[in-house]
Amino acid sequence: MRRALVPVAVLALVLPAVAWAHATLETEFPGFQQELRVSPRQVTLHFDQFVQFPSIEVYNQAGKTFAGVATAHGTEASAAVRLLPTGDYTVRWHVLSADGHVVSGVWTFGVRMKALLPTEAYGASGPTRTEHVVRWLYFLSFALLIGALGFRLVILRGLPLSRQVDRRLTVLAGIGVVGAIEVGILAFCLRCEDVLQLPFSTYIYGDLTPIAQGTRFGIAFIWMTLGFALVAALVYLGWLLERNVILVPALALSLGLLSGLSVSGHDGVDPGSWWATELADWVHISAASLWIGGLCALAVVWRVMPEGRQRVFVRFSKAATALVALVLAAGIYLAIVRVPHLAELWTTGYGQVLLTKIVLVAAAVAWGAAHHFLVRPRLASASEGFLARVGSSLMAESLIGVSVLLVAAILVDSKPPPRPEAPLVTQALTARR
Repeated sequence: MRRALVPVAVLALVLPAVAWAHATLETEFPGFQQELRVSPRQVTLHFDQFVQFPSIEVYNQAGKTFAGVATAHGTEASAAVRLLPTGDYTVRWHVLSADGHVVSGVWTFGVRMKALLPTEAYGASGPTRTEHVVRWLYFLSFALLIGALGFRLVILRGLPLSRQVDRRLTVLAGIGVVGAIEVGILAFCLRCEDVLQLPFSTYIYGDLTPIAQGTRFGIAFIWMTLGFALVAALVYLGWLLERNVILVPALALSLGLLSGLSVSGHDGVDPGSWWATELADWVHISAASLWIGGLCALAVVWRVMPEGRQRVFVRFSKAATALVALVLAAGIYLAIVRVPHLAELWTTGYGQVLLTKIVLVAAAVAWGAAHHFLVRPRLASASEGFLARVGSSLMAESLIGVSVLLVAAILVDSKPPPRPEAPLVTQALTARR
Protein backbone atom coordinates (compact mmCIF):
# COMPACT_ATOMS: atom_id res chain seq x y z
CA MET A 1 0.00 0.00 0.00
CA ARG A 2 1.44 3.34 -1.04
CA ARG A 3 0.20 5.55 1.78
CA ALA A 4 -2.06 5.34 4.80
CA LEU A 5 -5.45 6.96 4.65
CA VAL A 6 -5.26 10.70 5.02
CA PRO A 7 -6.24 11.67 8.59
CA VAL A 8 -7.81 14.88 7.36
CA ALA A 9 -10.40 12.88 5.43
CA VAL A 10 -11.41 11.07 8.62
CA LEU A 11 -11.73 14.35 10.50
CA ALA A 12 -13.93 15.75 7.74
CA LEU A 13 -16.37 12.88 8.22
CA VAL A 14 -16.86 13.53 11.94
CA LEU A 15 -17.28 17.29 11.80
CA PRO A 16 -20.86 18.20 12.80
CA ALA A 17 -23.17 19.56 10.15
CA VAL A 18 -24.69 23.00 10.58
CA ALA A 19 -28.47 22.97 10.92
CA TRP A 20 -30.42 25.96 9.58
CA ALA A 21 -33.80 26.42 11.17
CA HIS A 22 -35.41 28.67 8.59
CA ALA A 23 -38.95 28.00 7.37
CA THR A 24 -39.42 25.28 4.79
CA LEU A 25 -42.25 25.21 2.29
CA GLU A 26 -44.21 21.98 2.78
CA THR A 27 -47.20 22.31 0.45
CA GLU A 28 -48.44 24.85 -2.07
CA PHE A 29 -51.39 25.56 -4.33
CA PRO A 30 -51.29 25.56 -7.30
CA GLY A 31 -48.68 22.82 -7.25
CA PHE A 32 -45.29 22.93 -8.92
CA GLN A 33 -45.85 22.86 -12.71
CA GLN A 34 -49.49 21.89 -12.19
CA GLU A 35 -51.87 22.32 -15.10
CA LEU A 36 -55.23 23.68 -13.90
CA ARG A 37 -58.49 23.51 -15.84
CA VAL A 38 -59.91 26.61 -14.13
CA SER A 39 -58.32 29.76 -12.74
CA PRO A 40 -57.39 29.46 -9.02
CA ARG A 41 -58.96 31.93 -6.61
CA GLN A 42 -55.83 32.21 -4.50
CA VAL A 43 -52.25 31.06 -4.11
CA THR A 44 -51.53 29.30 -0.81
CA LEU A 45 -48.22 28.33 0.80
CA HIS A 46 -47.94 26.19 3.92
CA PHE A 47 -44.68 26.12 5.94
CA ASP A 48 -43.33 24.05 8.80
CA GLN A 49 -43.13 27.06 11.15
CA PHE A 50 -44.69 30.49 11.67
CA VAL A 51 -44.00 33.05 8.96
CA GLN A 52 -44.57 36.79 8.71
CA PHE A 53 -44.56 39.65 6.19
CA PRO A 54 -45.26 37.52 3.11
CA SER A 55 -44.93 38.72 -0.46
CA ILE A 56 -46.61 36.68 -3.20
CA GLU A 57 -46.62 37.72 -6.85
CA VAL A 58 -48.23 35.91 -9.78
CA TYR A 59 -46.87 36.91 -13.21
CA ASN A 60 -47.74 35.97 -16.74
CA GLN A 61 -44.96 35.82 -19.32
CA ALA A 62 -45.55 39.48 -20.21
CA GLY A 63 -44.82 40.52 -16.63
CA LYS A 64 -48.41 41.44 -15.70
CA THR A 65 -49.27 40.72 -12.04
CA PHE A 66 -52.52 39.09 -10.90
CA ALA A 67 -52.08 38.61 -7.12
CA GLY A 68 -53.59 40.75 -4.40
CA VAL A 69 -52.04 41.66 -1.05
CA ALA A 70 -50.46 38.64 0.67
CA THR A 71 -51.34 37.78 4.26
CA ALA A 72 -49.91 35.33 6.81
CA HIS A 73 -51.81 33.30 9.39
CA GLY A 74 -49.52 31.12 11.50
CA THR A 75 -47.77 28.69 9.18
CA GLU A 76 -49.80 29.67 6.11
CA ALA A 77 -49.34 32.53 3.64
CA SER A 78 -51.81 33.30 0.87
CA ALA A 79 -52.85 35.89 -1.69
CA ALA A 80 -56.06 36.26 -3.68
CA VAL A 81 -55.69 35.98 -7.47
CA ARG A 82 -57.73 37.70 -10.16
CA LEU A 83 -59.21 35.64 -12.99
CA LEU A 84 -56.35 34.12 -14.98
CA PRO A 85 -56.77 33.64 -18.73
CA THR A 86 -55.30 30.60 -20.46
CA GLY A 87 -51.51 30.71 -20.15
CA ASP A 88 -48.48 29.86 -18.06
CA TYR A 89 -47.73 31.70 -14.82
CA THR A 90 -44.87 32.28 -12.41
CA VAL A 91 -45.25 32.54 -8.63
CA ARG A 92 -42.51 34.44 -6.77
CA TRP A 93 -42.71 34.58 -2.98
CA HIS A 94 -40.82 35.82 0.08
CA VAL A 95 -41.57 35.31 3.78
CA LEU A 96 -39.80 36.12 7.05
CA SER A 97 -39.32 32.91 9.03
CA ALA A 98 -39.25 32.67 12.82
CA ASP A 99 -35.44 32.59 12.89
CA GLY A 100 -35.24 35.99 11.17
CA HIS A 101 -34.18 34.69 7.75
CA VAL A 102 -35.96 35.80 4.60
CA VAL A 103 -36.94 32.66 2.69
CA SER A 104 -37.76 32.90 -1.02
CA GLY A 105 -38.83 30.74 -3.89
CA VAL A 106 -40.34 30.48 -7.33
CA TRP A 107 -42.46 27.98 -9.21
CA THR A 108 -44.61 27.80 -12.31
CA PHE A 109 -48.09 26.52 -13.15
CA GLY A 110 -50.39 26.62 -16.15
CA VAL A 111 -54.06 27.37 -16.74
CA ARG A 112 -55.48 25.13 -19.46
CA MET A 113 -51.99 24.57 -20.83
CA LYS A 114 -48.71 22.95 -19.86
CA ALA A 115 -46.63 24.97 -17.40
CA LEU A 116 -43.17 26.26 -18.21
CA LEU A 117 -40.14 24.78 -16.51
CA PRO A 118 -39.02 26.74 -13.41
CA THR A 119 -35.80 27.61 -15.26
CA GLU A 120 -37.95 29.48 -17.80
CA ALA A 121 -39.98 31.37 -15.17
CA TYR A 122 -40.78 35.03 -15.73
CA GLY A 123 -37.83 37.17 -14.66
CA ALA A 124 -35.14 34.54 -15.28
CA SER A 125 -32.63 36.29 -17.51
CA GLY A 126 -30.98 33.17 -18.90
CA PRO A 127 -27.31 32.12 -18.86
CA THR A 128 -24.77 34.88 -18.21
CA ARG A 129 -21.13 35.15 -19.24
CA THR A 130 -20.16 33.89 -15.81
CA GLU A 131 -22.30 30.81 -16.41
CA HIS A 132 -20.60 30.31 -19.79
CA VAL A 133 -17.18 30.28 -18.10
CA VAL A 134 -18.35 27.96 -15.33
CA ARG A 135 -19.91 25.52 -17.82
CA TRP A 136 -16.66 25.60 -19.82
CA LEU A 137 -14.75 24.63 -16.66
CA TYR A 138 -17.37 21.90 -16.14
CA PHE A 139 -16.74 20.47 -19.61
CA LEU A 140 -12.98 20.81 -19.12
CA SER A 141 -13.23 18.84 -15.87
CA PHE A 142 -15.01 16.00 -17.66
CA ALA A 143 -12.36 15.98 -20.40
CA LEU A 144 -9.44 15.90 -17.94
CA LEU A 145 -11.00 13.12 -15.86
CA ILE A 146 -12.18 10.91 -18.72
CA GLY A 147 -9.17 11.69 -20.91
CA ALA A 148 -6.67 10.86 -18.16
CA LEU A 149 -8.45 7.61 -17.26
CA GLY A 150 -8.86 6.57 -20.89
CA PHE A 151 -5.23 7.41 -21.69
CA ARG A 152 -4.04 5.43 -18.68
CA LEU A 153 -6.19 2.33 -19.31
CA VAL A 154 -6.14 2.17 -23.12
CA ILE A 155 -3.19 4.06 -24.61
CA LEU A 156 -0.68 3.05 -21.92
CA ARG A 157 -2.03 -0.48 -21.47
CA GLY A 158 0.78 -2.98 -21.04
CA LEU A 159 3.53 -0.35 -20.98
CA PRO A 160 5.82 0.26 -17.99
CA LEU A 161 5.09 3.59 -16.29
CA SER A 162 7.54 5.78 -14.45
CA ARG A 163 6.48 7.43 -11.18
CA GLN A 164 6.41 10.81 -12.90
CA VAL A 165 3.97 9.63 -15.56
CA ASP A 166 1.83 7.89 -12.94
CA ARG A 167 1.80 10.99 -10.73
CA ARG A 168 0.90 13.38 -13.53
CA LEU A 169 -1.98 11.26 -14.80
CA THR A 170 -3.30 10.80 -11.26
CA VAL A 171 -3.18 14.55 -10.62
CA LEU A 172 -4.91 15.20 -13.95
CA ALA A 173 -7.71 12.76 -13.13
CA GLY A 174 -7.96 14.17 -9.59
CA ILE A 175 -8.32 17.73 -10.88
CA GLY A 176 -10.98 16.52 -13.30
CA VAL A 177 -13.12 14.66 -10.77
CA VAL A 178 -12.92 17.44 -8.16
CA GLY A 179 -13.87 19.94 -10.85
CA ALA A 180 -16.78 17.76 -11.98
CA ILE A 181 -18.19 17.89 -8.44
CA GLU A 182 -17.32 21.41 -7.29
CA VAL A 183 -17.80 23.26 -10.59
CA GLY A 184 -21.03 21.31 -11.10
CA ILE A 185 -22.34 22.60 -7.77
CA LEU A 186 -21.33 26.15 -8.71
CA ALA A 187 -23.06 25.84 -12.10
CA PHE A 188 -26.26 24.63 -10.43
CA CYS A 189 -26.17 27.45 -7.88
CA LEU A 190 -25.67 30.10 -10.57
CA ARG A 191 -28.59 28.75 -12.59
CA CYS A 192 -30.83 28.70 -9.50
CA GLU A 193 -29.71 32.18 -8.47
CA ASP A 194 -30.72 33.46 -11.89
CA VAL A 195 -34.11 31.72 -11.68
CA LEU A 196 -34.80 33.06 -8.19
CA GLN A 197 -33.52 36.53 -9.16
CA LEU A 198 -32.00 37.10 -5.73
CA PRO A 199 -28.67 38.38 -4.40
CA PHE A 200 -26.51 35.60 -2.98
CA SER A 201 -27.01 36.74 0.65
CA THR A 202 -30.74 36.01 0.24
CA TYR A 203 -30.42 33.21 -2.30
CA ILE A 204 -28.82 30.82 0.21
CA TYR A 205 -32.20 30.59 1.94
CA GLY A 206 -34.08 30.05 -1.30
CA ASP A 207 -36.34 27.07 -1.93
CA LEU A 208 -34.69 25.09 -4.73
CA THR A 209 -37.14 22.18 -4.67
CA PRO A 210 -39.00 23.09 -7.90
CA ILE A 211 -35.69 23.20 -9.77
CA ALA A 212 -33.94 20.26 -8.09
CA GLN A 213 -36.92 17.90 -8.28
CA GLY A 214 -39.09 19.36 -11.01
CA THR A 215 -36.65 19.66 -13.91
CA ARG A 216 -34.37 17.28 -15.78
CA PHE A 217 -31.59 19.79 -15.14
CA GLY A 218 -31.99 19.49 -11.36
CA ILE A 219 -32.44 15.73 -11.28
CA ALA A 220 -29.43 15.21 -13.57
CA PHE A 221 -27.35 17.51 -11.36
CA ILE A 222 -28.15 15.49 -8.23
CA TRP A 223 -27.35 12.13 -9.83
CA MET A 224 -24.20 13.41 -11.52
CA THR A 225 -22.90 14.95 -8.30
CA LEU A 226 -23.48 11.74 -6.35
CA GLY A 227 -22.04 9.67 -9.18
CA PHE A 228 -18.85 11.69 -9.49
CA ALA A 229 -18.39 11.47 -5.72
CA LEU A 230 -18.25 7.70 -6.22
CA VAL A 231 -15.84 8.18 -9.13
CA ALA A 232 -13.62 10.30 -6.86
CA ALA A 233 -13.55 7.44 -4.33
CA LEU A 234 -12.60 4.94 -7.05
CA VAL A 235 -9.83 7.18 -8.41
CA TYR A 236 -8.49 7.64 -4.89
CA LEU A 237 -8.56 3.90 -4.18
CA GLY A 238 -6.88 3.15 -7.50
CA TRP A 239 -4.02 5.49 -6.56
CA LEU A 240 -3.88 4.32 -2.94
CA LEU A 241 -3.82 0.59 -3.71
CA GLU A 242 -1.89 0.89 -7.00
CA ARG A 243 -4.57 -1.12 -8.79
CA ASN A 244 -5.42 0.10 -12.28
CA VAL A 245 -8.34 -2.33 -12.42
CA ILE A 246 -10.21 -0.04 -10.00
CA LEU A 247 -10.02 2.73 -12.59
CA VAL A 248 -12.05 0.68 -15.11
CA PRO A 249 -15.41 1.17 -13.31
CA ALA A 250 -14.38 4.79 -12.66
CA LEU A 251 -14.06 5.40 -16.41
CA ALA A 252 -17.25 3.49 -17.26
CA LEU A 253 -19.24 5.34 -14.61
CA SER A 254 -17.86 8.71 -15.73
CA LEU A 255 -18.91 8.06 -19.32
CA GLY A 256 -22.34 6.93 -18.16
CA LEU A 257 -22.81 10.05 -16.03
CA LEU A 258 -22.23 12.25 -19.08
CA SER A 259 -25.67 11.13 -20.25
CA GLY A 260 -27.05 13.49 -17.61
CA LEU A 261 -25.96 16.39 -19.82
CA SER A 262 -27.67 14.84 -22.84
CA VAL A 263 -31.06 14.12 -21.25
CA SER A 264 -31.24 17.56 -19.60
CA GLY A 265 -29.87 19.70 -22.44
CA HIS A 266 -31.33 20.99 -25.70
CA ASP A 267 -31.14 17.54 -27.30
CA GLY A 268 -33.22 16.05 -24.49
CA VAL A 269 -35.88 18.65 -23.67
CA ASP A 270 -36.35 20.97 -26.66
CA PRO A 271 -39.05 20.40 -29.31
CA GLY A 272 -37.82 17.96 -31.95
CA SER A 273 -35.70 16.01 -29.45
CA TRP A 274 -36.03 12.25 -29.05
CA TRP A 275 -33.92 9.27 -28.03
CA ALA A 276 -31.73 9.55 -31.15
CA THR A 277 -30.73 13.16 -30.40
CA GLU A 278 -30.01 12.25 -26.78
CA LEU A 279 -27.85 9.29 -27.86
CA ALA A 280 -26.03 11.36 -30.49
CA ASP A 281 -25.35 14.10 -27.95
CA TRP A 282 -23.95 11.57 -25.46
CA VAL A 283 -21.70 10.04 -28.13
CA HIS A 284 -20.58 13.54 -29.15
CA ILE A 285 -19.71 14.58 -25.58
CA SER A 286 -18.09 11.25 -24.64
CA ALA A 287 -15.90 11.04 -27.75
CA ALA A 288 -14.89 14.70 -27.44
CA SER A 289 -13.94 14.21 -23.77
CA LEU A 290 -11.83 11.15 -24.57
CA TRP A 291 -10.18 12.91 -27.53
CA ILE A 292 -9.47 16.34 -26.01
CA GLY A 293 -8.76 14.96 -22.53
CA GLY A 294 -6.47 12.28 -23.95
CA LEU A 295 -4.66 14.92 -25.98
CA CYS A 296 -4.11 16.96 -22.80
CA ALA A 297 -2.84 13.84 -21.03
CA LEU A 298 -0.38 13.11 -23.86
CA ALA A 299 0.90 16.69 -23.76
CA VAL A 300 1.32 16.57 -19.97
CA VAL A 301 3.34 13.32 -19.89
CA TRP A 302 5.29 13.79 -23.15
CA ARG A 303 8.41 15.30 -21.60
CA VAL A 304 8.62 12.78 -18.73
CA MET A 305 8.20 9.72 -20.97
CA PRO A 306 11.49 9.35 -22.87
CA GLU A 307 10.91 5.65 -23.50
CA GLY A 308 8.05 4.44 -25.66
CA ARG A 309 7.10 7.85 -27.03
CA GLN A 310 6.69 6.60 -30.57
CA ARG A 311 4.52 3.65 -29.53
CA VAL A 312 2.29 5.85 -27.35
CA PHE A 313 2.04 8.48 -30.09
CA VAL A 314 0.98 5.85 -32.66
CA ARG A 315 -1.60 4.34 -30.30
CA PHE A 316 -3.13 7.70 -29.49
CA SER A 317 -3.12 8.74 -33.14
CA LYS A 318 -5.18 5.69 -34.07
CA ALA A 319 -7.56 6.16 -31.17
CA ALA A 320 -7.95 9.87 -31.92
CA THR A 321 -8.89 9.09 -35.54
CA ALA A 322 -11.79 6.91 -34.39
CA LEU A 323 -12.87 9.42 -31.73
CA VAL A 324 -12.81 12.34 -34.14
CA ALA A 325 -14.94 10.32 -36.56
CA LEU A 326 -17.53 9.81 -33.81
CA VAL A 327 -17.41 13.49 -32.85
CA LEU A 328 -17.95 14.58 -36.45
CA ALA A 329 -20.71 12.03 -37.20
CA ALA A 330 -22.73 12.84 -34.09
CA GLY A 331 -22.07 16.58 -34.45
CA ILE A 332 -23.22 16.67 -38.08
CA TYR A 333 -26.44 14.85 -37.20
CA LEU A 334 -27.19 17.23 -34.31
CA ALA A 335 -26.35 20.26 -36.45
CA ILE A 336 -28.83 19.11 -39.12
CA VAL A 337 -31.52 18.60 -36.47
CA ARG A 338 -30.97 21.97 -34.79
CA VAL A 339 -30.01 24.07 -37.84
CA PRO A 340 -31.56 22.37 -40.90
CA HIS A 341 -31.30 25.50 -43.06
CA LEU A 342 -27.77 26.49 -44.02
CA ALA A 343 -28.54 30.22 -43.80
CA GLU A 344 -29.26 29.83 -40.07
CA LEU A 345 -25.54 29.31 -39.49
CA TRP A 346 -24.96 33.04 -40.00
CA THR A 347 -28.42 34.52 -39.43
CA THR A 348 -29.05 33.17 -35.91
CA GLY A 349 -26.99 33.50 -32.75
CA TYR A 350 -27.03 29.74 -32.18
CA GLY A 351 -25.85 29.14 -35.75
CA GLN A 352 -23.01 31.65 -35.42
CA VAL A 353 -21.72 29.95 -32.25
CA LEU A 354 -22.04 26.57 -33.97
CA LEU A 355 -20.10 27.88 -36.97
CA THR A 356 -17.31 29.07 -34.66
CA LYS A 357 -17.20 25.63 -33.07
CA ILE A 358 -16.99 23.98 -36.51
CA VAL A 359 -14.02 26.16 -37.45
CA LEU A 360 -12.17 25.33 -34.23
CA VAL A 361 -12.87 21.60 -34.57
CA ALA A 362 -11.60 21.74 -38.16
CA ALA A 363 -8.41 23.46 -36.94
CA ALA A 364 -7.90 20.80 -34.26
CA VAL A 365 -8.50 18.00 -36.78
CA ALA A 366 -6.05 19.58 -39.26
CA TRP A 367 -3.43 19.92 -36.53
CA GLY A 368 -3.93 16.29 -35.53
CA ALA A 369 -3.67 15.20 -39.18
CA ALA A 370 -0.33 17.00 -39.44
CA HIS A 371 0.89 15.10 -36.40
CA HIS A 372 -0.38 11.81 -37.85
CA PHE A 373 1.06 12.14 -41.36
CA LEU A 374 4.10 14.38 -40.85
CA VAL A 375 5.36 13.87 -37.30
CA ARG A 376 4.68 10.19 -36.64
CA PRO A 377 6.97 8.84 -39.42
CA ARG A 378 9.90 10.89 -38.07
CA LEU A 379 9.65 9.90 -34.40
CA ALA A 380 11.85 6.79 -34.62
CA SER A 381 14.94 8.76 -35.64
CA ALA A 382 14.03 12.13 -34.12
CA SER A 383 16.46 14.20 -32.08
CA GLU A 384 15.67 15.51 -28.59
CA GLY A 385 15.17 18.98 -30.02
CA PHE A 386 12.57 17.69 -32.46
CA LEU A 387 10.80 15.73 -29.70
CA ALA A 388 10.69 18.86 -27.52
CA ARG A 389 9.06 20.77 -30.36
CA VAL A 390 6.53 17.95 -30.75
CA GLY A 391 5.66 18.37 -27.08
CA SER A 392 5.07 22.08 -27.59
CA SER A 393 2.94 21.32 -30.65
CA LEU A 394 0.84 18.85 -28.66
CA MET A 395 0.29 21.50 -25.99
CA ALA A 396 -0.84 23.98 -28.65
CA GLU A 397 -3.25 21.43 -30.11
CA SER A 398 -4.58 20.81 -26.60
CA LEU A 399 -5.28 24.53 -26.23
CA ILE A 400 -7.33 24.46 -29.43
CA GLY A 401 -9.27 21.53 -27.98
CA VAL A 402 -9.86 23.50 -24.76
CA SER A 403 -11.13 26.40 -26.91
CA VAL A 404 -13.58 23.99 -28.56
CA LEU A 405 -14.93 23.19 -25.09
CA LEU A 406 -15.40 26.91 -24.37
CA VAL A 407 -17.44 27.41 -27.53
CA ALA A 408 -19.36 24.20 -26.76
CA ALA A 409 -20.26 25.64 -23.35
CA ILE A 410 -21.63 28.81 -24.97
CA LEU A 411 -23.49 26.69 -27.54
CA VAL A 412 -25.17 24.61 -24.82
CA ASP A 413 -26.35 27.79 -23.09
CA SER A 414 -27.69 29.24 -26.38
CA LYS A 415 -31.23 28.70 -27.62
CA PRO A 416 -31.53 26.83 -30.94
CA PRO A 417 -33.92 28.15 -33.62
CA PRO A 418 -37.55 26.97 -33.09
CA ARG A 419 -38.26 23.46 -34.28
CA PRO A 420 -41.34 21.21 -34.69
CA GLU A 421 -42.59 19.33 -31.64
CA ALA A 422 -41.15 15.99 -32.86
CA PRO A 423 -39.15 14.57 -35.76
CA LEU A 424 -41.09 13.72 -38.92
CA VAL A 425 -40.36 10.02 -38.41
CA THR A 426 -41.91 10.12 -34.94
CA GLN A 427 -44.95 12.02 -36.21
CA ALA A 428 -45.47 9.47 -39.01
CA LEU A 429 -45.30 6.53 -36.62
CA THR A 430 -47.72 8.24 -34.25
CA ALA A 431 -50.18 8.92 -37.09
CA ARG A 432 -50.16 5.24 -38.13
CA ARG A 433 -51.04 4.17 -34.59
